[in-house]
Amino acid sequence: MSTRKRYAIVGTGSRAGMFIESLATTYQDVAEIVALCDLSQTRMNWYNDQLKQMANLAPPPTYYAGDFDRMVAETEPDVVIVTTMDATHHIYIVRAMELGCDVITEKPMTVDLEKMNAIFDAIERTGKRLRVTFNYRYSPAYTKVRELIMKGVIGQPLVVDFSWLLDVSHGADYFRRWHREKQNSGGLLVHKATHHFDLVNWWIDSYPQEVFAYGNLAFYGDENARLRGEDYPYHRYTNVPEAKDDPFALFIDQNKTLRGLYLEAEPETGYIRDRNVFGKPINIEDTMVVVARYQNNVLLSYCLIAYSPWEGLRLSITGTRGRVELDIAETINHLTGNGAAQDGTASKGPFKHASLRVHPMFSDAYQVEVPVGEGGHGGADPVMLEQLFSPTPPPDLFNRAASHIDGAASILTGIAANQAIRTGKPVKVNDLFPLPDVQSVK
Repeated sequence: MSTRKRYAIVGTGSRAGMFIESLATTYQDVAEIVALCDLSQTRMNWYNDQLKQMANLAPPPTYYAGDFDRMVAETEPDVVIVTTMDATHHIYIVRAMELGCDVITEKPMTVDLEKMNAIFDAIERTGKRLRVTFNYRYSPAYTKVRELIMKGVIGQPLVVDFSWLLDVSHGADYFRRWHREKQNSGGLLVHKATHHFDLVNWWIDSYPQEVFAYGNLAFYGDENARLRGEDYPYHRYTNVPEAKDDPFALFIDQNKTLRGLYLEAEPETGYIRDRNVFGKPINIEDTMVVVARYQNNVLLSYCLIAYSPWEGLRLSITGTRGRVELDIAETINHLTGNGAAQDGTASKGPFKHASLRVHPMFSDAYQVEVPVGEGGHGGADPVMLEQLFSPTPPPDLFNRAASHIDGAASILTGIAANQAIRTGKPVKVNDLFPLPDVQSVK
C-alpha cells in the first residue's frame, strides 16, 4: 500500500502548473496527484498530457467542478490544492474541509469579508488545516530582510515605506484577464498586494489596525486611452489583424501553454484570456496608495503602480537603531512576437538587480549580500514547495509558513483599502474582522 500523500487539484489554469510539476517530479516518491477538477475538460487533458511527457505518469481521473464532492469521495485525497479564480476559492476550501481534507490555497485566500468568514467558520467546525501559499516569504532576498530585523540590526521597526512597480508586460496582464473585474479578484489591492501586505506583516511581526487609501484607474481602460487620443477598437488581440502592432497585444495562439489552456478551452468556458487592456469592462484600479497603522504602532506607506517601464520594488524599514533599504529589479518573462508583449509572468530565476543596504544609527552604512535563488519569484518557489510537500522539510527559522490568520491579515489590508477608496474614510480593521494580536498566534 502506498504511503504517499494524496493530492487533488481544483482549478487547472496556469496557476496550477507549479504545483502539478513539483508533485509529479521532485516529490513523486512522497506525493501522488489523485485527481484534477476544473470547468474545462480541455485544460485537464492538457495537464494530463504534461504529466505523461514530464514524468511518464498515468493520467489521474478528471472531474468537472460540479462533481467536486464525487471527486473527493472516489479519490480520497488527503489535501486539496485550490488554484481557481480568486472569488471561488472559498467554495472549494470550505467544501474540501467539510469532506475531511486539509487545504492548500493560492493567494489571496479569498476576496471579501463574507467569503473569509465562511472559511474561518469551516476551519472552526471541521478542525482541518489551511495553508496559504505566500511565495515571497520564501524568497532569499526577502527572508534576508526578515533575518536582519530578527537580529535587531535596525532595532524596533517604526515605519515602512514600500513601493511596488508592475511593468507594462506583467502589470498589463491583469487587465487582459479576469482580474480586471473587481468581483473576481478584489482588485490589485487584494489579488496582488496581498503578497506585499503579507511581507510587511511578517517583517514587522504585526497585523494591520487602521487603513486609508486612494486609488484610480489612470492608465488602462477605454476612457484613458481616448483621453490620450488613442484608439483600440478591438475586444481581444488574438487573430485580430488590427492588433498586430499593438505593444500591449497578447497573441495566445503563439504560445503553447496559453493556447492549450485557454484558446482551445474557449468553446467550453467562454473565457477570453487576451482581452484588450484598453477595452471594457475594467473596474479595478491601476494606481494605488495606502497608509496603515499596525497593532504595534508601525506606520506603513505603500504604493502600487501597474504600468511602470520596469518591474520591481523599493523598500525601506526604519527602526530605533537604523534603517534597511532594499531595491530590486525583477526579471520578468517576456515572450515576444512581432514586437508585442506575449506573456508577462512572475519573476523567473535570480533578480535582474538587487541591492540591500543597512544604515546603522551612529555608524557608516554597509552593503549586505543579497542571497541568490533559482526558480520562480526570485528563487522562492522551490523553497516553499519543499516546505509544503517534503515529509521532512528543513527547520524554518523564519516562520514562513502562512496560516489562515496570516491569509486573513494580508487581504484585510486590501479589503479595508478598497472600502477607504469607496468611502473616503479611514477603516479600522477590527471593525471588519477581529484579528488577534500577532504574538498570540505564534
